[in-house]
Amino acid sequence: MLDATTRSGGTATASPRAAATECTVALSTPAGFGSRCTRVLLSPWSRFALLVVLLAAAATSVLLFEPQKLLAHGWPPHVGGAAAAVVFGVAYGLCTVAFVPRPLLNLAAGALFGSQLGVGSALAGTVLGAGIAFGLGRVLGQDALRPLLRGRWLKAADGQLSRHGFRSMMAARLFPGVPFWAANYCAAVSRMGWLPFLLATALGSVPNTAAYVVAGARASAPTSPAFLIAMACIAVPALVGAVVAWRKRHHLRPS
Repeated sequence: MLDATTRSGGTATASPRAAATECTVALSTPAGFGSRCTRVLLSPWSRFALLVVLLAAAATSVLLFEPQKLLAHGWPPHVGGAAAAVVFGVAYGLCTVAFVPRPLLNLAAGALFGSQLGVGSALAGTVLGAGIAFGLGRVLGQDALRPLLRGRWLKAADGQLSRHGFRSMMAARLFPGVPFWAANYCAAVSRMGWLPFLLATALGSVPNTAAYVVAGARASAPTSPAFLIAMACIAVPALVGAVVAWRKRHHLRPS
């Protein structure tokens, strides 16, 4: 029959059977059960599951309610001027988190508020949406996803974002091809800091955002110089990005 304790060098230590009994008793108490539930709920995969649920709910809400229909009625209603631009900027940020394409939101900003106010509202919404997505990914997804970065491409992307966060994010924002939401969550899973991410997003998004907003503001005059310049500013970076990706394609080939 094993004793509850054994003697080793004059020091009493709990036997394995006693330790197991003590653990079982601890879990059977309300305090032990609550502690265990807390650990489970705060585990990396529980938080990642919450992130998936939140994003799925946001995307479903966009599909069901179709917020783009509100633009036909001069949204936001009963608000005008700078206040309307602020409201639109907040809605813009939330819509980007729900995977609404930014080009559509930029065109809407130009159509609703004109070039100057539209650019300000769209840029504010861009930074807000990127910050929300980055925060959600960092808090709810990073711990679960970082152990999965084992492939050559994934490790290379993670190393680039972690070591050269500002310039990598600037490149992703300046040249189209990388979806806005994908860049946000990839940066969140990496070890990029908040300040480089937000600063690169704000600066790198200016040319593309301004081009779409001006195109939206001058859509009624498609032959005007402003509209043609805006379309050129949209097409040229896309072409440059495609050429750079083609020239660097050998770096993406697996070993």
